[in-house]
Amino acid sequence: MLSSLLTNFYERDLRKLIEEVNLFRDEENLWRTAGSVKNPAGNLTLHIIGGTNYLIGAILAHSGYSRNRDQEFIRKGVARKDLVNQLEALIPMITQTVSAVDIEADYPLIFDEAKRSNGYVLTQLLLHLNYHLGQVNYLRRILE
Repeated sequence: MLSSLLTNFYERDLRKLIEEVNLFRDEENLWRTAGSVKNPAGNLTLHIIGGTNYLIGAILAHSGYSRNRDQEFIRKGVARKDLVNQLEALIPMITQTVSAVDIEADYPLIFDEAKRSNGYVLTQLLLHLNYHLGQVNYLRRILE
């Protein structure tokens, strides 16, 4: 039950992020900030892609993904279509992984400074996705 809820919410919210990325009229604005916001929407998107591929893909699905977190915030100018393709690729990976993992089992790494269950980590990552989705939405509206 929790697994299917999580996969549905991940798909819904990743599709919302894809929609936000596509709604930027000027693709250059994906790499701009406004006001006190420090990270552009493009970098927030790269951060979601990198974090999800590592924390779900590499750790739970053993995908072999190697994360370079610093580059998620340094890299600029990634084409919108490449961001969208990478976000799209997360959906089946998450669905397959979450469907196969024991939600109650311990997550293989210390998370939030403690031993946590897979369900805890997957829920926290979904909340983190939503936090950044809100930032991307805000940036799009203020920059357009």
